[in-house]
Amino acid sequence: MIAQTFDAAPPQSDAIRPARLRDVPALARVLWSFTRATEWMPQVRRPSMDLALMARLVLRGSVRLIRDDAGPCAFIAREGELVLALYVHARARRCGHGHALLAEAKRQSDSLGLWTPQESHSARHFYAAEGFSTAAYGDGSSNDEALPDVFMIWHTPQTRRQDPA
Repeated sequence: MIAQTFDAAPPQSDAIRPARLRDVPALARVLWSFTRATEWMPQVRRPSMDLALMARLVLRGSVRLIRDDAGPCAFIAREGELVLALYVHARARRCGHGHALLAEAKRQSDSLGLWTPQESHSARHFYAAEGFSTAAYGDGSSNDEALPDVFMIWHTPQTRRQDPA
């Protein structure tokens, strides 16, 4: 997931747009292309709950998406500096969509933070390649799936904390 080869040009920032309510079913399919296909990911919510959660995030203006010929293929849900979710549909992975969504978020903030499952080595590797570093570990008590997780942070170069010499 880190060394990305682009068969086509990476998405431009103008290809990223706010999600609308009519996008919610397609956004849920993007989410499910990972969660339903990942053996270690427990299925703790009914599809209707995922749809309701996605609709709330869209109504709050928290979701930005990228479309391909088949519809929405990637999204980021963000509230301030906290990235709540970043998913790319299986059909669109390794095309630069996750990078493009994070690049837009980085342009809008001096720092970003996110939680990701400890078991998701590909996500952790991707975020590390995007400049995120591990800040804390969780035992899963504060996520729906009850999976141990890791909090990763990114800062613009000028806001990185300098360790005393």
